[in-house]
Amino acid sequence: MPAQPIPAEELRSAVGPVRAWLAGEAEQPPRAVLGAAVKTTARWLAQQVPGRSVELRVPPHVAVQLVPGPRHTRGTPPNVVETDAATWLRLATGELAWDDAVAEGRVSASGNRADLSAHLPLSPLR
Repeated sequence: MPAQPIPAEELRSAVGPVRAWLAGEAEQPPRAVLGAAVKTTARWLAQQVPGRSVELRVPPHVAVQLVPGPRHTRGTPPNVVETDAATWLRLATGELAWDDAVAEGRVSASGNRADLSAHLPLSPLR
């Protein structure tokens, strides 16, 4: 059974409590709050760009498959994007540009479909 679509308002409410931390104005939020923001943003992106050709990993919080193209079924996918929670949330909110994050080594993106720059920042969070 497919998951219910995440409304833009739910996306904004999940990210709201972590914005001050992302801006360097507050302590890191509790793990549950941070996890909710990471999971909601990753799943929202997967619902906007459905597919199974890229795996987005933000350990230990979430891994989702997205982007149309050849389906991957076993082993390590050929197209993987991996980053930490703070970097992912900064990308999702537009506080960090994709190219800068990749150049600084804050995002590991392997495979010819692993460039998510066209989908970031997430439109409701701009």
